[in-house]
Amino acid sequence: MADLVFWVLSGVAVASGVAVFSVDSMARATYALAASFVAVGLALLLFDLQFLGVITVLMMIMEMAIMAIYMIMFMGMNPALMPMSMVHDKRWAMAAAAGTFVVLAAGAVLVPWPDRAGDPADDLTAAVGEAIMGDKMLVMLTVSPVLFATIVAALVLALPSGRYARLGDHLGRRTAPARDPEGAGR
Repeated sequence: MADLVFWVLSGVAVASGVAVFSVDSMARATYALAASFVAVGLALLLFDLQFLGVITVLMMIMEMAIMAIYMIMFMGMNPALMPMSMVHDKRWAMAAAAGTFVVLAAGAVLVPWPDRAGDPADDLTAAVGEAIMGDKMLVMLTVSPVLFATIVAALVLALPSGRYARLGDHLGRRTAPARDPEGAGR
């Protein structure tokens, strides 16, 4: 069963990665990239790499949230409806992608891999966390809520009016007054 789940997640990751460069809008490419990395994160969970898998999934969800905020804040329209290409100078992009693949594949196949030395740690998640973060783990645990608060604050600042601005000072009204082109409700 685990093999089947792995191959399904691998297929989703590759198909979503291809979709990043074949869809015609920034929002669709963003969601395809998120789906690809979430599938990779879930595949990492199959290898009992809980820390890396969960971090990959959380990182991609937060990255897509930040990207959506910037699309709303700076583009001023629905980016999902605006056609665009995610690849510029396609000939050089394909050459660079093929060259990178060849170099990485050659490195994976030709480099002599070392034999395992020692036994794995009892708690692999804690060992990976300590290896990646070291003594900075407490800092990252503190930074995470600060980053989330920053995202919420950016959204509040990006929206020209709040939820109730359309009613003005009369929040008890059932209907909003006629739209004022210079005021709230634009």
